[in-house]
Amino acid sequence: MAEERTSSGLRSTDDPGSGPEPGGAPAAASAADPSAGNGHLADDSALRAPGWREVLLVAVAIVAISLGAAAVTGLLPPAGQDLVFKTPLVIVVLLVGTIGLMVRLAMRRPPA
Repeated sequence: MAEERTSSGLRSTDDPGSGPEPGGAPAAASAADPSAGNGHLADDSALRAPGWREVLLVAVAIVAISLGAAAVTGLLPPAGQDLVFKTPLVIVVLLVGTIGLMVRLAMRRPPA
């Protein structure tokens, strides 16, 4: 059985109904119909890769958080600054955040 990758997923090229329909409408249009009950999404917006706008927003957020953390650390009394700079506190925070993100991604259910 041969399969072809389309924007709405894989479709069989051996299926006689996989070509253009007699009315001239391509089969992909009817396959994307949510009322057909075939499980295909009407649009692929959930599968879209992040674009430049999303990447820039995340980058700006990371820079803002980093500058905010530096400003807050500078306002701490010397004992608090010693805690941040002379202990592995930052490494622990990064490890907890990374492990938390990895667990969240691993436990997420795939889209139905």
